[in-house]
Amino acid sequence: MAKLSDSEIQAALSGLPGWHLTNGMLVKTYEMPGFPDAIALVNGAAELAEAQGHHPDIDIRYNKVTFALVTHDQGGITEKDVQMARDIEAQSTFPERAQE
Repeated sequence: MAKLSDSEIQAALSGLPGWHLTNGMLVKTYEMPGFPDAIALVNGAAELAEAQGHHPDIDIRYNKVTFALVTHDQGGITEKDVQMARDIEAQSTFPERAQE
């Protein structure tokens, strides 16, 4: 799968509220009501990642969960990353609480 161009990445980001480009990765931080909700979000993302064979970097800080997506073997962002971001967004129970 080929790396996306800058314009393709920007077009994808326009449909992914709260996601942004940081250090060559698609990144979003969700702020959940509490720690159990944060872990539930991570568990949902883990199931998606296993099904797709594409695993995000995940940072958990109490009720804040940050996902960072990049296709390392392609050296940048691919459609796999965009699809994973869409899927995480769709399964998120509390997307309105995400940090910009």
